[in-house]
Amino acid sequence: MINNNTIQGQDGYLDKTPIFQFILLSCLFPLWGCAAALNDILITQFKSVFELSNFASALVQSAFYGGYFLIAIPASLVIKKSSYKMAIIIGLSLYIFGCAAFFPASHMATYTMFLAAIFAIAVGLSFLETAANTYSSMLGPKSHATLRLNISQTFYPIGAIAGILLGKYLIFQDGASLEAQMALMSPEQIHVFRLEMLEHTLKPYKYIIFILLAVLALFVFTSYPKCKVQKKSGSQAPSIGQTLKYLSTNTRFKKGIVAQFLYVGMQVAVWSFTIRLALEMSDINERAASNYMIYSFICFFIGKFIANILMTKFSADKVLIAYSAIGMAFLAYISLANDFSAVYVAVGVSVLFGPCWATIYAGTLDTVDNEYTETAGAVIVMAIVGAAVIPAIQGLVADVMGMQMSFLVNFLCFGFVGYYFLGEMKNKETKVEISEQLN
Repeated sequence: MINNNTIQGQDGYLDKTPIFQFILLSCLFPLWGCAAALNDILITQFKSVFELSNFASALVQSAFYGGYFLIAIPASLVIKKSSYKMAIIIGLSLYIFGCAAFFPASHMATYTMFLAAIFAIAVGLSFLETAANTYSSMLGPKSHATLRLNISQTFYPIGAIAGILLGKYLIFQDGASLEAQMALMSPEQIHVFRLEMLEHTLKPYKYIIFILLAVLALFVFTSYPKCKVQKKSGSQAPSIGQTLKYLSTNTRFKKGIVAQFLYVGMQVAVWSFTIRLALEMSDINERAASNYMIYSFICFFIGKFIANILMTKFSADKVLIAYSAIGMAFLAYISLANDFSAVYVAVGVSVLFGPCWATIYAGTLDTVDNEYTETAGAVIVMAIVGAAVIPAIQGLVADVMGMQMSFLVNFLCFGFVGYYFLGEMKNKETKVEISEQLN
């Protein structure tokens, strides 16, 4: 029994959802959405200021999501040794430290220092995501685990939109595009201009730090249930090595990891290059082009609501198979269209991203036995490293074949996501048939 009269089962799930704790936990999702969206702004800003290739500018995402990959397992160990709440407190503290690192980075004015600050933020976010995704699914009955995580994930685009707006008005400036302005300057003027533009990059992080401090205080003083699997008397929790060995033999789990790797990579890649696509296909400046990212996140938000409704009427697998097929058609159009309509379709494809992460995460976690939950959740979060790889691949393809054709990378990724959900649907149908035969 816990303070709010909810009862925890042996599998760690609660008999009912503590509303305030669930809402506060869900408020973490827009916090990392804001940081991730600011990366899309930084990619565009750094490409012009540091005169980078598309591949080099995509290293912003590599630094960011590489941090997730390296820290997810240590974060799971913290959860195993202490609690989900402690991992969240550590994550918020490290997030604050990473935001503060933008201050020396803006004065040192080197791309490497900015990447280090972005990596530091990612370390904190890795703790937050490793804890919050699994925790959200467990704060209530197991039968509604996927729905709860989808509800929490619905908060994500709110933070993403906030991040884009902060970048649009605090980082991007009025006037011609950065490249157009710098083309008319002398080398000395360019140097001064670059320093001025880099100073703008720290402004959003000032506001984020204050919000993080408030959220950190709320978590410190709010009581949370453990949501830990109850060990049988005399039994020991499996070690990391034992868990990884078990997971390596779980075929459905491994397919889920690959699907999550490609899905996250695809989503981040599309968002990373939407602003660049708009700039290349028109003569607008960065501030105007950032509007298309705002529209993208609105579509993402709408897509989540539509999916939540559809998944009350149809199986999640069928919904995601349909989303994947439509998404592939959209991405093919972006690659082949000859006019600005490609940008609008790049915005529209975000409708189809909405339910993917939460559905893959919850479904993949459900394939493992209860005693492996904490580490399995961390391994799924590690799949976010796809966002460090796929955008870099797309950036390389864009440098060689052009920005539009590079969206075919995402076409292939969505194809595998659809294949994964098709396999999951068939697997569940087979289980139902076997169960009916036995009865």
